[in-house]
Amino acid sequence: MTAPWVLCPSTTEAETVREWLTWASVGMEGVVFKRLDEPYRPAVRGWQKYKTRETTEPVVGAFSGPSAAPRSLLLGRYDDEGHFQYTGRTTTLAGATGTALARRFHQPRRGHPWTGWSFSAGWGSSEKLIVTLVEPELVVEVGIDVARGASGRWRHAARWHRARPDLSPTDAPRWPSAAP
Repeated sequence: MTAPWVLCPSTTEAETVREWLTWASVGMEGVVFKRLDEPYRPAVRGWQKYKTRETTEPVVGAFSGPSAAPRSLLLGRYDDEGHFQYTGRTTTLAGATGTALARRFHQPRRGHPWTGWSFSAGWGSSEKLIVTLVEPELVVEVGIDVARGASGRWRHAARWHRARPDLSPTDAPRWPSAAP
């Protein structure tokens, strides 16, 4: 059983904050900050969060939107057993980006691992996203924050950077293995 909450340290030292921001590998998502002379006010947005971000290369497994100009990409990674796992999706793509990417997608050549899956249209939404499955062969570079859900999926949408046709799906990072 885990504790229902965690006490977090605080500091006014910039060097200490810089060190904390290097702790992404142990789950440090970022830092929350406010003015020293402002008290906490329930239900008021006065604090800000600086999120730790990194870039990574997942594989495209599906997209939403029209085939000629996809609106967002659904991303995955292969695990150690060779199963294609869903890890998250991108924010909305620029129109020109979606149009350029459309030429790179191919219909699945065999049974797609996400056949029969449904994807939520948004956090807390019961609406289902309509997606087109594609052959999981295009690797892309995206920016993510380091927050993960209990399943290992990215908690927030990834930001598109570029296609990586120089990489194959086997070059992309693996889905995180379960802790022993």
